Amino acid sequence: MVKVAFQGVEGAFSEDAVALFFKEVQTLPCPDFESVFRAVELREADYGMVPVENSLEGTVAAVNDLLLENDLIIVGEVLVPVVHCLMVNPGSDITRIRRVYSHPQALGQCRTFLAKFPQWEKVPSFDTAGSARHVRDNALPEEAAIASCRAARFYGLEVLREGVQNSEENFTRFFAIQRASRLLDRGDKTSLAFATRNVPGMLYEAMGAFASRGINMTKVESRPRKGRAWEYVFFVDIDGHVNDPKVAEALTDLVRRAAFVKVLGSYPRAHPLQ
Repeated sequence: MVKVAFQGVEGAFSEDAVALFFKEVQTLPCPDFESVFRAVELREADYGMVPVENSLEGTVAAVNDLLLENDLIIVGEVLVPVVHCLMVNPGSDITRIRRVYSHPQALGQCRTFLAKFPQWEKVPSFDTAGSARHVRDNALPEEAAIASCRAARFYGLEVLREGVQNSEENFTRFFAIQRASRLLDRGDKTSLAFATRNVPGMLYEAMGAFASRGINMTKVESRPRKGRAWEYVFFVDIDGHVNDPKVAEALTDLVRRAAFVKVLGSYPRAHPLQ
C-alpha cells in the first residue's frame, strides 16, 4: 500500500488532500514540512502531500523554499475546498471563549469573523487539527479551535459556527511530491523556479522565452534568494509539459538567460472540488 507523509495530525486539511488524490493509502503524520520532505527522501514514505498556496492568504513560502532546496519533484496537484469551523468542548458556548487556537494561515482566513470578538486571544498553532486536539486534551471551556468539521468529529468537539472563513471561495492548493526519478510522461502543467542575472532587462527577457512562443504563464511569484541579499527567485507555473517542443525550447532559452533554472515538475492540472 502507498504511504503518504503530510504535515499535521489526523483531521488536518492535508489529510483531506491525501484522500482526494490517492485511493487506498497509509498516512504518515509529520510535525512540520521539513519532516514531510525528509520522510520521502529517506523512503519512509512513497509520497508527500504539502500545501503550496491558499486562494485567500497566498503562498506557503516555506514549501516553496523546500521545493527549491530538495530534489523531490511535483507529480500532481489537488485543490481542496476549505471550510473552517469554530469548535469547543461539549458544554461550552461562545460566551465562555477566551482563547482561539489555529494555524496562522487559518486565523488569517477567518480574520473577518474573529474581528467581531476582539476580546479573544488568537493563539497560533502548528496545525488546524492539532489545535482541535489541543482543545480536546485541555478540556477547558474557555478554549476554542478553528479547524475542519471533520476534525471536530474526530476529536469529539462541538461546532458552534460553520463556515467562518472570510470567503466561500476558499481553496488550498496541494502538491503531491515524490523522489526524483523521472518526470511524469503525462501532464498539462509545469512548475519551475529561476533566478535572473543582475542585469537591466533580464527579467523581461526571461519572461520573453515563454511569451514569444505563446506559452501561457498562469503564476509568477518572487521569493528572496537565500544567502543573496536583494536577489530573488521566481516561481512560475506554465501551461504545457516539459517535453512539449515549445516548452522545451523555452526552457533551453531560459537556461541561457537566467542565473539558474530548476524544473519542479510536470503534472496533470487539478480542478476545484465543490
